[in-house]
Amino acid sequence: MVVLIQEVLREPAKAAVFLVLAVRPGSEDTALALLEDVAGLTRAVGFRAPDDQLSCVVGIGASAWSRLYRVPAPRDLHPFRALSGAKHTAPATHGDLLFHFRARRLDLCFELARQVMARLTGHVKVLDEVQGFKYFDERDLLGFVDGTENPTGPKAVAAITVGDEDPAYAGGSYVVVQKYLHDLDAWQALPVAEQERVIGREKLSDFELSDEDKPANSHVAVNTIVDPDGTERQIVRENMAFGSPGAAEFGTYFIGYAATPDVIERMLHRMFVGEPPGNYDRILDFSTAVTGSLFFVPTAEFLEDPSPAPAATTPARTTTNPADGSLGIGSLRRSRT
Repeated sequence: MVVLIQEVLREPAKAAVFLVLAVRPGSEDTALALLEDVAGLTRAVGFRAPDDQLSCVVGIGASAWSRLYRVPAPRDLHPFRALSGAKHTAPATHGDLLFHFRARRLDLCFELARQVMARLTGHVKVLDEVQGFKYFDERDLLGFVDGTENPTGPKAVAAITVGDEDPAYAGGSYVVVQKYLHDLDAWQALPVAEQERVIGREKLSDFELSDEDKPANSHVAVNTIVDPDGTERQIVRENMAFGSPGAAEFGTYFIGYAATPDVIERMLHRMFVGEPPGNYDRILDFSTAVTGSLFFVPTAEFLEDPSPAPAATTPARTTTNPADGSLGIGSLRRSRT
């Protein structure tokens, strides 16, 4: 059986809107109704400009799962774990729902976000809202290309897709979001050669520095995760620049998708605490994390009909079950995009 997954894997978007929401007590049914309809809303807004590739990915936080659904939570879903190193901290911030709107045009993202909020106004609290954009040739506001090491093709599918390890939620994914604010004055005061040592890449060409020239606390070195057997663990980043020149606010909205949150958590531990401790990511001297949340991205079928499997001992919120009584996702071994 082919399972429809949410559109996590897309070609890089030019614009995005990120919404992190808290569902107010008593508004769970309203939130569920919106989640069931979000694919239809996306089609309705995107139909007017199909070439601009509007999409929406929905994530659900650990604290919201038991409130929204009467089926067991995905195996690895838990609240974001704050990290405190000797110098820098990755805070944990609340989030029940994440909406990641993407397109080639910001107006499409804006309109879809407006339609979603029209359904949820009074039922949710907006915890964070960021309008992101691509900055020149896939660069962040620090001036370096962002997302160079994203896997592609089958490797990307494998990197982000839950499989046999959690069969009830096969085809899903995990996503971590963090908002980083940059001290651009301090950053731009660095010579370009020193900026390259902080990142681990040449600024103009985007070529990775040689092992001899790349410091152990460079961003590239710290974020390279290799298992004992030599396998490099990968994630898919869809980071976006954001900012307000009038308010002197400049940042990067980090969003990373993975088949398990473990790989991102290992990256963040290396960034903020260091391996060995104290060898933290030097980029943090210029970029401060102000939010941190973890969500599970279920399949599109689950959002539309989260009916439990026959073994579930509690009734589902919805009364419409698939013909075989299953979730309709357990037979997937690896999804395709």
